[in-house]
Amino acid sequence: MNEKILITGGAGFIGHHVINSLLRDTSYDIIVLDRLDTSGNLNRLKEVLDIQPTWISRVKFVWHDLKAPINDVLCKQIGKVEYILHLAAGSHVDRSIEYPMEFVMDNVVGTTNLLDFARTSTKDTLKLFLYFSTDEIFGPAPEGVKYKEWDRYNSGNPYSASKAAGEEMCLSYCNTYNLPIIITHSMNVFGIRQHTEKFIPLIIKKVRDGQTVTIHSNSQRTKAGSRFYVNTEDIASAIKFLIKNHTVGDKYNIVGDREIDNLELANIVAKIMNKPLYYEMVDFHSSRPGHDLRYALCGEKMKKLGWVPEKDLEERLKEVVEWTLENSDRWLL
Repeated sequence: MNEKILITGGAGFIGHHVINSLLRDTSYDIIVLDRLDTSGNLNRLKEVLDIQPTWISRVKFVWHDLKAPINDVLCKQIGKVEYILHLAAGSHVDRSIEYPMEFVMDNVVGTTNLLDFARTSTKDTLKLFLYFSTDEIFGPAPEGVKYKEWDRYNSGNPYSASKAAGEEMCLSYCNTYNLPIIITHSMNVFGIRQHTEKFIPLIIKKVRDGQTVTIHSNSQRTKAGSRFYVNTEDIASAIKFLIKNHTVGDKYNIVGDREIDNLELANIVAKIMNKPLYYEMVDFHSSRPGHDLRYALCGEKMKKLGWVPEKDLEERLKEVVEWTLENSDRWLL
């Protein structure tokens, strides 16, 4: 009998890519737990299962909103699992600034409800509980600084604070109940089937339509914000690696191959599309309160363990741009 993985947020952007990778490269059976809100989209899962129709026998969907505990009926529907990948989260920074309590409920209460399920219903079978966190818990990174896994928190907005609180709940359950928990941090994930509100699909859409791309910059509007963008295929690769290579109670940064500022990124996308880039530099402090100009993580720990991104940023961007344009009727409205 195949081992089972419970994936929360499996109909979401990152979640469906992880599912695709696990179905393609492993023999795990998958239980998807999702509430199908604005982030969850069953069409993503349908497109994954259309790749290989026989995969459908390995996937089970369970609807649930983790703001409520997982009751006995749901426990029976889920069954015993060996792995839990907790990818579900409220993750929209602007919305967290307007409605902070929603993010406490999703990312703190929701995580704790899932931890209680793991503690009471799967402890005898559970081999790994992976909590998918974010670089934003560390706050803005000064030039030359790349945050390591155990550096201090300095949350710049309610979203990042709620993710940091979720991390601490995970560590407390690891220490108190001996649950086999690890934590990952990643930053600015991109890939196919991403919502057009996100930066890279937004660039593609605006360049295609000859519109102006907004580039968030310093107050002098001379320096664009920068990130280590990482592709969903590499996120999935890192998660598969960590399932087999981890230390319980530890944290791991999943980092793209290089840092890039957002203006350079937009120029690369426009070049791939063979179209001009029209852009405007905007003071990010006044236009996006609660957002930070630069985030940076250190990826040396994963590199020493033997994992690095499988392709460089330009290759991944070319794949995403070309696929998005070919499928713009569905994913670039």
